[in-house]
Amino acid sequence: MVLTKMTTVTHSLHRFGLLFLFLLSLSGGAFAEPEYVLKFATLAPSGTTWMNLLEEWNEQVKLKSKGRLAFKFYPGGVQGDEPDVLKKMRFNQLQGGAFTGYGIGRIYSPARVMELPFLFHNTEEIDYVRHAFMPEFRKGFHDNGYELLGWMEIGFIHMFSKHPIRTMKDLQSQRVWLWQGDPMGQAFFKASGISPIPLSIIDVYTSLSTGLIDTVYAPPLGAIALQWFTKTKYVSKISLTNGIGGLIVTRRFFDSLPHDLQAILRETGTEAGEKLVAATRIDNAKSIDELKLRGLEFIDPGEGMGEVDLIKLRDRAAAELISSNYIPAAVFQKTRTLLEQMRAGQASAAAQAE
Repeated sequence: MVLTKMTTVTHSLHRFGLLFLFLLSLSGGAFAEPEYVLKFATLAPSGTTWMNLLEEWNEQVKLKSKGRLAFKFYPGGVQGDEPDVLKKMRFNQLQGGAFTGYGIGRIYSPARVMELPFLFHNTEEIDYVRHAFMPEFRKGFHDNGYELLGWMEIGFIHMFSKHPIRTMKDLQSQRVWLWQGDPMGQAFFKASGISPIPLSIIDVYTSLSTGLIDTVYAPPLGAIALQWFTKTKYVSKISLTNGIGGLIVTRRFFDSLPHDLQAILRETGTEAGEKLVAATRIDNAKSIDELKLRGLEFIDPGEGMGEVDLIKLRDRAAAELISSNYIPAAVFQKTRTLLEQMRAGQASAAAQAE
């Protein structure tokens, strides 16, 4: 009788142990090694809003895939500048990355219509045009060997300088950084009559320290994350453009995944992108206050920097980019048509409300 009871208890404990191990295996804390590892690089330093949300994305992917798919992150530019990351992706040393518009332009340049200077008035216009273009953008990435999993932003770009910049003449007299090899930046500076100093983004902080350059462009959050603000004293109140970004993987890696993991990666990537857009906008606004607390002075625009002047500059830069087909004429025209439609609708709604 005692032996029978002990056997029954032993079997019960065994069944309970198996159940416990099964439940533990689903909890996310005891996953086996993932079947698929996505090596993913970014310029965003550890501890920043961008990196924290990428880590959160990874946790969602691991949870929903039951540990079969996970990221291995390379933050802070440790894999090099964006052209270096893209080269490593082509050789399958990396499978993905979080890219700014600079990197996006090397994959599918028409998407950079979203970065044309002085084109959008506010984030509502940006969102309206972006959503209209998104199917076209995704197809463009796909056709060029990549998958656009999520759209993100780095925020409104400002000039950070060691000397106050109030006029175009002031800007032309500075040693201005150009992200080396960036057609968008080249077109903007050519239209502005500026001879910039081309450098990798990895070299900017050192070059500010040595005096090789004295003016850079960045969103407020980026200037803090990369510590560029510590080498500058002034910030232009004019925003040049709204910097875009994307969460991107190679088609080779994406196509190697089972269909259920493809769906998880695409679904969570879209969600991560939207979270990044929202968080970046909030944190850039907070960063402006932080920069003011740190003693940086925000400079009002002066002569030659009015709206009419800036629109002329934009159109000169756009013409340069259209002539090389970096931004196709049809894409630029569609963007302007969408903006005209939205602004006309807003004007009509405002008139009816009066």
